[in-house]
Amino acid sequence: MKQINCFIAYSDAVQAKNTAQILLKSKLVKSVFLLATAGINILVEGCECIDIDSINSASTIRKIAEKSDTPYSLVYIKDTTLELGQYALERFFHIADGTKAGLVYSDYYQIANGVRSNLPLIDYQAGSLRDDFNFGSVLFYNTEYLKKAVAETTEDYKHAGLYNLRLKVSQQADLIHINEYLYSEIEQDTRKSGEKLFDYVDPKNRAVQVEMEAACTDHLKKTGGYLAPDFKTIAFNENSFPVEASVIIPIRDRVRTVEDAIQSVLSQKTTFDFNLIIVDNFSTDGTSEIIEKYAKLDSRLIHIKPSRTDLGIGGCWNEGVDCPSCGKFSVQLDSDDIYENENTLQTIVNAFYEQNCAMVIGSYTMTNFKMETIAPGLIDHKEWTPENGRNNALRINGLGAPRAFYTPILRTIKVPNTSYGEDYALGLYFSREYQIGRIYESLYLCRRWDDNSDASLDVVKMNGYNLYKDKIRTIELKARQNLNKK
Repeated sequence: MKQINCFIAYSDAVQAKNTAQILLKSKLVKSVFLLATAGINILVEGCECIDIDSINSASTIRKIAEKSDTPYSLVYIKDTTLELGQYALERFFHIADGTKAGLVYSDYYQIANGVRSNLPLIDYQAGSLRDDFNFGSVLFYNTEYLKKAVAETTEDYKHAGLYNLRLKVSQQADLIHINEYLYSEIEQDTRKSGEKLFDYVDPKNRAVQVEMEAACTDHLKKTGGYLAPDFKTIAFNENSFPVEASVIIPIRDRVRTVEDAIQSVLSQKTTFDFNLIIVDNFSTDGTSEIIEKYAKLDSRLIHIKPSRTDLGIGGCWNEGVDCPSCGKFSVQLDSDDIYENENTLQTIVNAFYEQNCAMVIGSYTMTNFKMETIAPGLIDHKEWTPENGRNNALRINGLGAPRAFYTPILRTIKVPNTSYGEDYALGLYFSREYQIGRIYESLYLCRRWDDNSDASLDVVKMNGYNLYKDKIRTIELKARQNLNKK
């Protein structure tokens, strides 16, 4: 009957005692181990202490594997009291045993500020390679796969141990999601979704990202999805274009910001001709009238009103790119942002020729609505390298901005007709065959305000967005694996 060893992150004696007592009541549990920072003396009846440096390190995972002498190992990674649901351990065990999964995880209840709410999770798939995939805090491993994963790990990760474990277990068996609320956990990070969005590119997290990239790259090599730095060359002489570059702005109901965006583009200083294509997706708040005013004053502004009524941001982009007035390079500007200065467009176009790339991605500075810099400030995505950027792109959830494309290739690929993740999908697709150029100086001021699409998402909407990006990665991973087979 003793099928499970439990390993719980230690915070304080009360938390550890409460959680341990809950676990030890089960006839399935053999032992409970407390994972505590070295030097902390713990005395909790029925428990053994394991000195660790961090819950996320490879060293900790090795120690868990060494102590695991039951078929299954439950790892609880939060340092608050765990509340198990009715027969939760039995449910974890029976599903893990029946499916022979490498890891089983479940939906849970989240307690924040004293309020309990549902926290549904999403299914794991091959493209769920981002290191912030939410499995919840209860990780139910098949010990055989866990031990094998540890044996195959050669890197002494300080930060990516848990992430590496998940990847290596997924190479051996399925990761199964139980669509049932089997426990409750206390959530102490109560920031809105838009405030958490850029944690991974915060400079203070650089060391973490380097390790995560190494673990993901190793996984891609093991699973046939890794691409060596070998790219197609571009001559930039396909067809003729009315102008060298077109800035494309999809827009709907942005009366408060559209004028700033228009002025930002029309004030650009370049050695080439350019225009501004605004695809106005049935605005009703006065946005259209402002666009028309500027179109009458400056012939470089082309105001497109689609005939279709089913277009998202990506669909509006296709309207602009397919327009006969579109230039050789299609350059992004969101309707509530502006360029950093009058030289931005010139800098972007120069990068295409200098780096021989089909897509260019710049850097941007986070601001509030008044264009005052806010944390974390500059987002430069310096984790990108020409050698490994397209592999690491499968791990991170975004590639940066502003984005620009060589129009003939973009017209062939097409933009997914969605309003979230379409830019990321393009980055993955382009990087499969072409080098992506990078500019690490700030070119763009990105407003964070209540009308941003990701400012404050509920869990259902966030899950939908994450599921879509995971699916994009799954599709891209399969395409790269097939490319390597050829």
